[in-house]
Amino acid sequence: MIKHRLPKHVQAYVTPWGKQVYYLRKPGCPKIRIKVVDDVPPWSPVFMAALESAGEKLSDDAKQIVNRPPVAGTVNAALVSYYDSTTFKDGLGKTTQQNRRAILERLIRAEHGDKRTHMMHAKAMQAIVSKLKPNAQRNFLRAMSHFVKYCISLGLMTTDPLSTLTLTDRPKSKGFHAWTDDEIEQYRKRHPAGTKARLALEVILQTGHARSDVVRMGDQFVKNGRLSMSRKKTGTEFSIQLLPELVAELALHRHDGAVASMLWLTSEHGTPFGSAAVFGNWFAAQCRQAGVPGRAHGLRKASAIRHALHGATAHELMAWHGWKTIGEAQEYVEQANKMKLADNAAAKLISGTKIVSVADPLSQIGEKRKGYQ
Repeated sequence: MIKHRLPKHVQAYVTPWGKQVYYLRKPGCPKIRIKVVDDVPPWSPVFMAALESAGEKLSDDAKQIVNRPPVAGTVNAALVSYYDSTTFKDGLGKTTQQNRRAILERLIRAEHGDKRTHMMHAKAMQAIVSKLKPNAQRNFLRAMSHFVKYCISLGLMTTDPLSTLTLTDRPKSKGFHAWTDDEIEQYRKRHPAGTKARLALEVILQTGHARSDVVRMGDQFVKNGRLSMSRKKTGTEFSIQLLPELVAELALHRHDGAVASMLWLTSEHGTPFGSAAVFGNWFAAQCRQAGVPGRAHGLRKASAIRHALHGATAHELMAWHGWKTIGEAQEYVEQANKMKLADNAAAKLISGTKIVSVADPLSQIGEKRKGYQ
C-alpha cells in the first residue's frame, strides 16, 4: 500500500528547476534539509534513514528556539507576553517563576508553541496530564492555571481548557516527618552548642522558617531583638522575636568569630550556601550523623506544633511562620488540641477522677449497654 501523506514534520517543495526537495521542520526549530537523491520516495528505507539523520541535527533543548518574532495569537506569543508581564514577574516569587517556566516550556511550548491559544482545548490538556505522575499533574495544573487566567484576561482565550481536567489520586502521605522532642535532643547531643550543625538546628527550630529563608538570615534583619524579613517563596512579611535559645547559640558563634554579621549560616568553608537545596543536603548529612530521620522542613513543622501546644492560635501561627492561608496553621492547632485532649484523658484516669459512683463502674457501663441490645 502506497502512503501519500508525508511523515510527521516533513515538508516538500519543488524548486524553480523542477526538483523535489524535502525539509524537516519541527515547531520552534530551524528547518533541516533531508538529503536524499532524486526519485527517492518518502517512507522508503533510504528516505527514513535520511530523515533520522536530519532529526539528530536538531537540539534536544526545547529552549533553543529560532530567533524570530513569535506569531501573534500563538501559544509562543502568549508565553513571551506572560513572562514579561507584572502578573508573572511581580505576582510570583523567583523560585516559583523558575519552576513554572520550566513546566510551561517543557510541556506546552515544545509541542504546542505554534498553535493558536484560542484553539487550546480540554482534550489536549487531559492528554498532557495523563502522561504525568500525580504530583507532577498538580504542579502542571498550578502553572497552567495561572497562564490560562492571564490569557483569558487579555481575550486570548474565551474558555478555560482546564475546567474539566481529571487528576490521578495521589497516594496517601503524611508529608515530611515532624521532629519529636526526643529526636531534637538526640541531635543536640551529637552536635553540641557552638558547632555549625547545632546553629543550623536552632535557627530553623527557633524561627520556624523554610530553608530558603534561613540561609538569608543575618543581623541586618534584626532590630531591637526582632527578626523582620519577607519570605522568599511568597513575599509574605514576618516580624518575630529572637527566642532565648537562638540568642544564646548565636552568642557562642560570635565569640568564636564564626558568624558573619550579615549571615548566620555559612558552609564549612565560611562561604554562603549556593542555594537552599545545597543547605538542605548539608543539613541532611548532619541529621544522618545524629541518627535522626528528620530534615529541615520537619523542624519547621515541629516549631508550629510547639507553638500550638503552648496555646498559639491559627492567626498567631500565620504571623509567626509567614503563612498566607489559615488552613496551613489550623492543621497544627487541631493536631495540638487532639494531643491536649488525649493528655487530659490520661490525667483523669491517672488521678482517679470518676464519672460514676459505684464500686465497679466498668461493669455498670456494661450493664447499660446490655439494655440497648
